[in-house]
Amino acid sequence: MSYTKRVLIAEDSSVIQNLARKILEFQHYEITSVKNGEQVLQLLEKEDFDIILLDINMPVMDGMECARSIRKLSDEKKAKTPIVAITGNAKNYSEEDFKDAGFDDALMKPLNFDRLVEVVAHLTE
Repeated sequence: MSYTKRVLIAEDSSVIQNLARKILEFQHYEITSVKNGEQVLQLLEKEDFDIILLDINMPVMDGMECARSIRKLSDEKKAKTPIVAITGNAKNYSEEDFKDAGFDDALMKPLNFDRLVEVVAHLTE
Protein backbone atom coordinates (compact mmCIF):
# COMPACT_ATOMS: atom_id res chain seq x y z
CA MET A 1 0.00 0.00 0.00
CA SER A 2 1.39 3.41 -0.93
CA TYR A 3 1.68 6.15 1.65
CA THR A 4 -0.61 9.18 1.72
CA LYS A 5 0.71 12.01 -0.43
CA ARG A 6 1.24 15.29 1.42
CA VAL A 7 0.00 18.54 -0.12
CA LEU A 8 0.98 22.00 1.13
CA ILE A 9 -1.52 24.71 0.17
CA ALA A 10 -0.44 28.34 0.50
CA GLU A 11 -3.50 30.50 -0.09
CA ASP A 12 -4.62 33.64 1.75
CA SER A 13 -8.29 33.12 0.78
CA SER A 14 -9.90 30.89 3.41
CA VAL A 15 -12.69 29.99 0.97
CA ILE A 16 -10.33 28.70 -1.73
CA GLN A 17 -8.07 27.08 0.87
CA ASN A 18 -10.98 25.20 2.47
CA LEU A 19 -12.50 24.12 -0.86
CA ALA A 20 -9.15 22.84 -2.16
CA ARG A 21 -8.56 21.07 1.18
CA LYS A 22 -11.94 19.30 1.09
CA ILE A 23 -11.59 18.24 -2.56
CA LEU A 24 -8.07 16.88 -2.06
CA GLU A 25 -8.85 15.20 1.27
CA PHE A 26 -11.69 13.43 -0.51
CA GLN A 27 -9.01 12.12 -2.91
CA HIS A 28 -7.06 10.84 0.16
CA TYR A 29 -4.33 13.48 0.23
CA GLU A 30 -3.00 14.79 3.54
CA ILE A 31 -3.35 18.57 3.53
CA THR A 32 -1.41 21.29 5.35
CA SER A 33 -2.49 24.91 4.80
CA VAL A 34 -0.73 28.21 5.34
CA LYS A 35 -1.51 31.83 4.42
CA ASN A 36 1.75 33.09 2.87
CA GLY A 37 5.06 32.14 1.27
CA GLU A 38 7.12 32.81 4.37
CA GLN A 39 5.12 30.16 6.26
CA VAL A 40 5.78 27.73 3.37
CA LEU A 41 9.55 28.15 3.75
CA GLN A 42 9.34 27.79 7.56
CA LEU A 43 7.37 24.53 7.19
CA LEU A 44 9.78 23.18 4.56
CA GLU A 45 12.62 23.49 7.08
CA LYS A 46 10.89 20.85 9.22
CA GLU A 47 8.69 18.79 6.89
CA ASP A 48 8.54 17.18 3.46
CA PHE A 49 5.66 17.54 1.00
CA ASP A 50 4.90 15.77 -2.27
CA ILE A 51 3.52 18.91 -3.90
CA ILE A 52 3.05 22.61 -3.09
CA LEU A 53 0.11 24.71 -4.30
CA LEU A 54 1.02 28.40 -4.20
CA ASP A 55 -1.30 31.34 -4.59
CA ILE A 56 0.51 34.05 -6.53
CA ASN A 57 -0.88 37.03 -4.59
CA MET A 58 -0.32 36.57 -0.85
CA PRO A 59 0.76 38.93 1.92
CA VAL A 60 4.28 38.79 3.41
CA MET A 61 5.80 36.73 0.55
CA ASP A 62 4.01 36.11 -2.75
CA GLY A 63 3.96 32.88 -4.70
CA MET A 64 6.52 33.92 -7.32
CA GLU A 65 9.13 34.85 -4.70
CA CYS A 66 8.32 31.75 -2.67
CA ALA A 67 8.71 29.41 -5.69
CA ARG A 68 12.11 30.96 -6.49
CA SER A 69 13.18 30.50 -2.86
CA ILE A 70 12.08 26.85 -2.83
CA ARG A 71 14.09 26.15 -6.00
CA LYS A 72 17.19 27.59 -4.27
CA LEU A 73 16.92 25.41 -1.13
CA SER A 74 20.09 23.49 -0.26
CA ASP A 75 18.04 20.31 0.33
CA GLU A 76 17.86 19.01 -3.24
CA LYS A 77 14.78 16.83 -2.63
CA LYS A 78 12.83 19.80 -1.26
CA ALA A 79 14.13 22.11 -4.00
CA LYS A 80 12.66 19.73 -6.60
CA THR A 81 9.21 19.44 -4.99
CA PRO A 82 6.53 20.03 -7.66
CA ILE A 83 5.00 23.51 -7.34
CA VAL A 84 1.70 24.61 -8.86
CA ALA A 85 0.74 28.29 -9.17
CA ILE A 86 -2.80 29.33 -8.30
CA THR A 87 -3.66 32.70 -9.76
CA GLY A 88 -6.62 34.96 -10.32
CA ASN A 89 -4.71 37.34 -12.56
CA ALA A 90 -3.01 35.12 -15.11
CA LYS A 91 -2.98 38.05 -17.53
CA ASN A 92 -0.21 39.62 -15.45
CA TYR A 93 2.09 36.64 -16.04
CA SER A 94 3.10 34.55 -19.03
CA GLU A 95 3.67 30.81 -19.02
CA GLU A 96 7.35 31.72 -19.27
CA ASP A 97 7.15 33.81 -16.06
CA PHE A 98 5.79 30.79 -14.18
CA LYS A 99 8.46 28.48 -15.63
CA ASP A 100 11.24 30.98 -14.80
CA ALA A 101 10.01 31.17 -11.20
CA GLY A 102 10.16 27.36 -10.98
CA PHE A 103 6.51 26.36 -11.26
CA ASP A 104 5.61 22.97 -12.75
CA ASP A 105 2.08 24.03 -13.68
CA ALA A 106 -0.45 26.81 -13.13
CA LEU A 107 -4.16 26.78 -12.26
CA MET A 108 -6.42 29.76 -12.87
CA LYS A 109 -9.08 31.09 -10.50
CA PRO A 110 -11.90 30.37 -10.26
CA LEU A 111 -10.40 26.95 -9.62
CA ASN A 112 -11.56 24.07 -11.76
CA PHE A 113 -11.51 21.36 -9.10
CA ASP A 114 -11.38 18.49 -11.60
CA ARG A 115 -8.26 20.08 -13.08
CA LEU A 116 -6.83 20.60 -9.57
CA VAL A 117 -7.19 16.89 -8.79
CA GLU A 118 -5.79 15.97 -12.21
CA VAL A 119 -2.70 18.19 -11.83
CA VAL A 120 -1.99 17.08 -8.24
CA ALA A 121 -2.36 13.40 -9.18
CA HIS A 122 -0.12 13.82 -12.22
CA LEU A 123 2.66 15.67 -10.37
CA THR A 124 2.67 13.29 -7.38
CA GLU A 125 2.76 10.01 -9.34
